[in-house]
Amino acid sequence: MFEIIPSIWLINGKCVRLKRGDFATEEVISSNPLEIAQAFEGIGIKRLHLVDLDGARRGEPKNYHILEAISGYTDLKVDFTGGVSTDGDVIKCFEFGAKTVTIASAAANYPERFAQFILSYGREKINLAADTNPSDHKIKIRGWLKKTEIDLFDHIEFFYERGLKYLKCSDVTRDGVMEGPNFALYQEVRDRFPSISLAASGGVRGIDDFKRLREMGLHAAVFGRAYYEGKISLHDLEKFINNA
Repeated sequence: MFEIIPSIWLINGKCVRLKRGDFATEEVISSNPLEIAQAFEGIGIKRLHLVDLDGARRGEPKNYHILEAISGYTDLKVDFTGGVSTDGDVIKCFEFGAKTVTIASAAANYPERFAQFILSYGREKINLAADTNPSDHKIKIRGWLKKTEIDLFDHIEFFYERGLKYLKCSDVTRDGVMEGPNFALYQEVRDRFPSISLAASGGVRGIDDFKRLREMGLHAAVFGRAYYEGKISLHDLEKFINNA
């Protein structure tokens, strides 16, 4: 079952958009993330990717109140990410209503700790975000502000061998610029890790990209800018969901 998952990126409690993860390109879309989430729910979307950019930069979540509001006033399954690093952070995410948590920086900095999260909370609840520039396949963390020397495929394999089920992978050069997903990257991940549930993130231009990713056997596609810039409408999304 292929799933399309809208993303809401948060800075200071407001919904924003960035290009290629560059905070200097920040544009405020809305001061009411709940309203946006409710619109997605209204057309049949089941899951939301909620990105706490303040948390990603600072190393601990900051927008729990938005998570709580969306979880409390919609039935969306919220996947929360941004600065989640400790057991305490994970527990608070679930207490404030998250159904799943996606972790990037802590997985790179403390791989054994992240592996323990998978064991402690279950592979259905803990997702890995592995974000990279395909020019070198090195992992980027802290809201993509910091480059590591960790190879993308080595990183995935380490956790794949420790029970990882859900992976979100981004080509950071394509995020927020609508140049199309990096299909070659996702195909390589699929070829190397055929049983992993892979969500593509970044570059979606329209419904045809969803169709191609679905045909490739991906689990999901995360999207944002194409919707916020009017390239994909709520009607388009609803039609795709109903015909899936």
